[in-house]
Amino acid sequence: MSSPPPHPAPAQALLAEAEAANLRTASAEQVLAWAERRLGANAAIASSFGVEDMVLIDLARQHAPSLRIFTLDTGRLPPETYELIEVVRKRYGVTVETYFPEREQVETLESTKGYFSFRQSLEARKECCAIRKVAPLRRALSHREAWVTGLRREQSITRTAVETLELDGAHGLLKLNPLAAWSTRDIWTYVRTQGVPYNALHDRGYPSIGCAPCTRAVKPYEDERAGRWWWESADKRECGLHPVR
Repeated sequence: MSSPPPHPAPAQALLAEAEAANLRTASAEQVLAWAERRLGANAAIASSFGVEDMVLIDLARQHAPSLRIFTLDTGRLPPETYELIEVVRKRYGVTVETYFPEREQVETLESTKGYFSFRQSLEARKECCAIRKVAPLRRALSHREAWVTGLRREQSITRTAVETLELDGAHGLLKLNPLAAWSTRDIWTYVRTQGVPYNALHDRGYPSIGCAPCTRAVKPYEDERAGRWWWESADKRECGLHPVR
């Protein structure tokens, strides 16, 4: 039986309440500098190595070098993502902490339901995401005080309410989204002017990149996350890492 979600510590709740308003209009650099001062190595960047995460990592090396970096290796990532992780390790001289799903859970899922059960229904897809992403994230965050993401309000209809600083009640800690107010143009301007490396799939029409079987290129008129779980309605295209409020 899984343990119940942790409750945020009173100190974290008070900190979030006190600082949320101040950080709402702060620049990404200011948010990361605040994280460095208040949290340091007790906070970590959760990276899937999409373009937003690459901007975040580049900014963090300058303004919050103590922040750790971790990723969730679902076992079904495209090879381009692994190649980029190697680039990040060498370019920035950082350790990328890697969390895998539990072997027995994956073996049972694939043995009993096949390799593409996630396309059968929303419930089946959420089951796969729960095993490959949500459970590993819980382990990755179990010893942190805060996590930092590349979420942006402009990305999709499921993310329009993203705040710069939030209280993550599901994991009992703070959640920072320094790029919440950035536009797609802002992201790519930074990448090009600063020479930040990025996933090769972005140049092939993939604005959002996840597991290979669940990601496709998008058409020019589609939104950024239209290529994620494209067989589902737009308001359902989240994996459970970032619950829709």
